[in-house]
Amino acid sequence: MNDTKERIRFFKFAAVGAVGSVLDFGVMNLLTRLFAMRLVYAGTISFLCAVINNFTGNRFWTYPESRSRHILHQLGMFFVVNAAGIAIRVPILHFMEPPMEGFFKSMDILPAITPETLAKNATLALAIGIVMLWNYFVNRYWTYNDVE
Repeated sequence: MNDTKERIRFFKFAAVGAVGSVLDFGVMNLLTRLFAMRLVYAGTISFLCAVINNFTGNRFWTYPESRSRHILHQLGMFFVVNAAGIAIRVPILHFMEPPMEGFFKSMDILPAITPETLAKNATLALAIGIVMLWNYFVNRYWTYNDVE
């Protein structure tokens, strides 16, 4: 396996993930702020939106040579990996939000940004970072293992 090629793929995967993260944050903030949805539920919905975005970007840009599997089969594999990712993500969102909120409440912050909003976004950022590593390695060596 070519190390330079893998590094480029990792950065492409991360770039696709960054776009997915913007979508993830946007949907999560929309659902929690406008509809007062709990973070665990809003974060799950926003995650699914990001998964669809990320599969499309990775299938056609990061791994364009990965065509030995039918698109629906590969989407199913990608979804299984991401379902395991959500199993990692949900406990992080559930258990890390309260201490994050306590941390931000103890700080002197701008009144325009509430500790609750900062906690939700910081918790989601932590979860995204951890799950991105899981997703990259498992997708690379299972979903896209037909790529040299």
